[in-house]
Amino acid sequence: MLRVGFIGLGIMGLPMAKNLLKAGFEMVLFNRTRSKAAALQEMGAVVANTPADVAGLCDVVITIVTDTPDVETILLGENGILEGGHSKLIVVDMSTISPIATQKFATTLAEKGIKLLDAPVSGGDIGAQKGTLTIMVGGDKAAYETCLPIFQVLGKRITHVGPSGSGQMVKMCNQILCAVNMLAVCESLSLAKKTGLDLEAMLNVVIAGAGGSWALENLGTKIVKGELEPAFMIKLIQKDLRLVLETAQKNQLPIPATALAHQFFAALEATGEGELGTQAMIKVYERLANFKMNG
Repeated sequence: MLRVGFIGLGIMGLPMAKNLLKAGFEMVLFNRTRSKAAALQEMGAVVANTPADVAGLCDVVITIVTDTPDVETILLGENGILEGGHSKLIVVDMSTISPIATQKFATTLAEKGIKLLDAPVSGGDIGAQKGTLTIMVGGDKAAYETCLPIFQVLGKRITHVGPSGSGQMVKMCNQILCAVNMLAVCESLSLAKKTGLDLEAMLNVVIAGAGGSWALENLGTKIVKGELEPAFMIKLIQKDLRLVLETAQKNQLPIPATALAHQFFAALEATGEGELGTQAMIKVYERLANFKMNG
């Protein structure tokens, strides 16, 4: 069985690493806040001091961190994966970052024989906990097939979508849908609330119809209950949407609905609410129309 390194034990990474341990993979971990690895260490994982140490001990190293500069530091920085890696190493970056940067990282790592797969995920913390993530993978097909047993522990829909950077580009398409879906969920619930409908009854009907969606079923239900804690933080989807908007601009593609969602989330960041879940977009509608969803 492959020995797996894991770097980044946040909301997504911690349950993903735990699922791999439960599946029987030998694991080596690194996290800047070492205490976050304590529970996994008790389950049998080894905790390393640097990403370079992880790379030297493993067949595959998974990274899932916040943004492009974080990935660059882990891969190419001092005591990074490039420094400690070997020629048979496969790195799987499951962060959501720039596809252009991903291609550059892949080229640099390849000079040492290290293969890089970009494999961002969708499904939120619930999908990470249950091992039901959607995983979109770009990069070398043989490396993808080697890592498939790992992906099968973490997700249910796993697809090789093309060469290096393709996984990140598919994730951008996904994030457009997530952002614009949230606009629709909030507008639908706002109309239901303002017209006096039973919100739970409305959800029960609409979820099962042509307008149903993952966002409506999972995040719409949270909105009705007043649960705004993050499965995915506003400040993180804003990072993703900035990448989407930059890519669209470079390709002369207008995406007005995505831009509107970005501005609605920006309104929440401006009021210090960027660490709430994306479903907190409902607060913008409450302020615009002077109502309370749970009032």
